[in-house]
Amino acid sequence: MTDDPDHIWSAVQDELRQAVPAGMYDIWLAPLRLVVIEGDVLVLEAPHELRAWIAERFARVLQAGAAAVLGPQISVDVRSGASARAPRPPSTPSRPEHTDPDGLNPKFTFEQFVIGDTNRFAHAAALAVAELPGQAYNPLFVYGPPGVGKTHLLHSIGNYVLTYGAGLTVRYTTVETFTNDFLASLHRGDMDAFKGRYRHIDVLLIDDIQFLASKAKTEEEFFHTFNALHGTGSQLVLTSDRLPRDLGALEDRLRERFEAGLVTAITPPDHSTRLAVLRKRAQHDGVDLADDGVLDLLAERAPHNVRALEGALIRVVAFASLTGRRVTTELAAQVLRDLYPETRPPTRRPLTVDVIQDLTADAFGITRDELLSGSRAARLAWPRQVAMYLAREHTSETLPAIGRSFGGRNHTTVMHACRRAAERLAGDPEASDFVRRLTERLNASTTGEGSLRHD
Repeated sequence: MTDDPDHIWSAVQDELRQAVPAGMYDIWLAPLRLVVIEGDVLVLEAPHELRAWIAERFARVLQAGAAAVLGPQISVDVRSGASARAPRPPSTPSRPEHTDPDGLNPKFTFEQFVIGDTNRFAHAAALAVAELPGQAYNPLFVYGPPGVGKTHLLHSIGNYVLTYGAGLTVRYTTVETFTNDFLASLHRGDMDAFKGRYRHIDVLLIDDIQFLASKAKTEEEFFHTFNALHGTGSQLVLTSDRLPRDLGALEDRLRERFEAGLVTAITPPDHSTRLAVLRKRAQHDGVDLADDGVLDLLAERAPHNVRALEGALIRVVAFASLTGRRVTTELAAQVLRDLYPETRPPTRRPLTVDVIQDLTADAFGITRDELLSGSRAARLAWPRQVAMYLAREHTSETLPAIGRSFGGRNHTTVMHACRRAAERLAGDPEASDFVRRLTERLNASTTGEGSLRHD
């Protein structure tokens, strides 16, 4: 890498452009200017009114972009400079006086959403949409089983836009409500009013889109609503319990439109995320816990979705209140005994790079030797990137150690592979779904339940 600061900054800017949507880059990151490189610190200048917002919101993006060019030792310092072309970031939250949130729950916000490995990307995509409606990802399609936070993200987007969107209009609805409203409007003969409610807004949030299947008239109306909004640049966000391609009863033209945006998954929360959910709920509700074991027991015993977790906590607290007892681990075990019988968790073995390589090679139908070879053929490059990405995410090995395990490659090769894998997973729903299922097999392999054969 040349020592020319302009060349270095140009390379960092290229990394940033790949890391965020074009609209987001133009608005927030384009105004940045390189001041100086002081040792291992990249000093950037941002407009005074944007500095705090950029430093907080884009810290990881800036760090990753700088590290990709200058190495992992580099750090980024964003300092204030003169005002430049850029919008003023939201500072004092305030909802417009004349807005109709139409069913939005003010308690469902990004601040209250607990982020974990199973929902991190969906959360980031939802926040990007909330910050730049109609520009970041449109439509945004979030899928996953019930009770994992899809509706929470929808409400979070709506509440954020109402607070920071400078008057943008939002409508949240379920497919059931949309259908009932449509049929009632048909019966009353006031379809113009119906179209006004759903087509003249800036952000439309639709929950449980899978229930649109087999409703021919409603599906036809929603198709035209979708086109009308998308054509004017309005943001659409939809949730479902399955991928668009698995919504077989929907017309192809609708599935194609859903897949034309960003499709992202939320899976059931892991133990650490379940524990974080319970801690936040207990803190929010002011629950007086006699010992720390209560929440750990709930996280282990209750079903692995957010609604069931919170329901289990409410049940335990209610029982304690009615019986005049403290919320102890013993009490929690007593309350949950019949609902969620205790099961002995399987003994887990550490996940190693070797196991990841074996499972990845098997899943892609190649040999381990091919995976570790020096070949750059496309059929081997993608599996190798996935294996390196999983090794970084699921083991404690350093990047140099991972590189040595892949035929003596250096750590920058591993960094590049991980970045390429992350970019593809962000934009390719099929690849994301494949890697998710591969990750499940990896986790199962640590308990002896996994198979090396790919379905």
